[in-house]
Amino acid sequence: MDTTLHSLYLGFSVALQPANAWYAFLGCLVGTLVGVLPGIGPLAGISILLPVTFGLNATQAIIMLAGIYYGSQYGGSTTSILMRIPGEASSVMTCVDGYAMAQRGRAGAALCIAAVGSWIGGTFGVLVLTMVAPPLATIAIKFGPPEYTALLVLGLIFLAYMSSTSLIRTLLMACLGLLLGMIGIDNMTGDFRYSFNLAELGDGIGIVPVAVGLFGLGEILSTPSVSAVKDVIAPRLRELLPTRQEWREAALPIGRGTALGFIIGIIPGSAHVISSFLSYALEKRVSRHPERFGKGAVAGVAGPETANNAASTGAFVPLLALGIPTSPITAVLIGALMIHGVQVGPTLVNEHPDVFWGFVASMYVGNVMLLALNLPLVGLFVTVLRIPYAYLYPMIIMFCIVGVYEVNNSIVDVWIMLIMGVLGYALRKFDFDPAPLVLGLVISPILEQSLRQSLIMSNGNYLIFVSRPIALGLLAVSATLLALAGLSFVLKQRDWRARLAAAEAGEAER
Repeated sequence: MDTTLHSLYLGFSVALQPANAWYAFLGCLVGTLVGVLPGIGPLAGISILLPVTFGLNATQAIIMLAGIYYGSQYGGSTTSILMRIPGEASSVMTCVDGYAMAQRGRAGAALCIAAVGSWIGGTFGVLVLTMVAPPLATIAIKFGPPEYTALLVLGLIFLAYMSSTSLIRTLLMACLGLLLGMIGIDNMTGDFRYSFNLAELGDGIGIVPVAVGLFGLGEILSTPSVSAVKDVIAPRLRELLPTRQEWREAALPIGRGTALGFIIGIIPGSAHVISSFLSYALEKRVSRHPERFGKGAVAGVAGPETANNAASTGAFVPLLALGIPTSPITAVLIGALMIHGVQVGPTLVNEHPDVFWGFVASMYVGNVMLLALNLPLVGLFVTVLRIPYAYLYPMIIMFCIVGVYEVNNSIVDVWIMLIMGVLGYALRKFDFDPAPLVLGLVISPILEQSLRQSLIMSNGNYLIFVSRPIALGLLAVSATLLALAGLSFVLKQRDWRARLAAAEAGEAER
């Protein structure tokens, strides 16, 4: 405990440095705007701003990008409550009761409860992260190449299993990302692979042009050009305080949302989205007045908004302790640290304590900043919502192109970004999730290296993965998930055939 407190003191000494505090504030502000603007989620926001971090050190970069991530969870509630438009996917459930409260003249109370609940959920998540991540990293440091290989395979399959699209489609996208990650110089032999004699591809396809293209440009291309802005309900500052009854109704949902969100956040997948849906369902189930949900129930705002912020913090536990990305957003954050020469994983705590503890401490600071930002600046965010997309999106596209070019001063990177933007648009049209592609691209070098090291250790014998207990256990979990997915597919097919036969029988009787 004393060691943790001493390390946290080191973290605050790093996070409270004026430059680092400024980038934490900047990340929180941009994250809030990203959450407010419909159609631009945290993944697109982080990807677009990734090139900006190249002039920063690793600590400043991760502090700012993480601020965008958890800041967007705050901002998404603003449009949900004031306009019934979810600024971010995790704020979908807030639209239901948040907008209903706004129509009853309680928009300010809904915003205040959402902000306070988000602060409690995020702060609790950081407290648990502070306690859990270091000992977990100590255990994980005993992992060898076979265990890492099995763990990365499990991460990919778990993400595919939790994905909203089909397992096969998600795995196809992940495999495409793994293949793209093999482009460039082979780390073990020095050979050029799949580079088409382009010297710029010697270091492989960069995470920046791929992420900016898929999630920045692709998101803009797939968003309708017609502005989605409706009439905006603009509450006054004096209307922000909820009544005592509203605070009492929000207290237990905030507590349940905090615990539920953090636990779900550790699980691979879109945890911040899943947690908000589960929290809403839980609150409706345990409520004494479920008929109020959909008509302005305070618990329908407090629970989901708290859960999605706790989940976004919980996602950093496997990221910082194990070096395993549990979502596309954390995969991009890993890519950002790797670009700055920081290897994420169990050794991060010991090799880069300033980065690890500075990042953890910055989240305490960032949550306080977000609480201070989200209440007084509601009027400013409402004004931003009125900017027509015809002016806003061309500016973002220009920023994407200039930012990607500035990374390596390479026109090849710009072409990669444009190709990935078109690919991202096409994937969305054909109902493919592009997120696993980025995850595969990020972990491809780590997975390939650990796999080849494992085979070198065993002289090419693949039985090394089943002869070591931890690796065997992780692979068994992966096989179980695949079996469950296969069983679910078979049952759905059987149900579909039964319904089709019943429909045909009904037609025959007529």
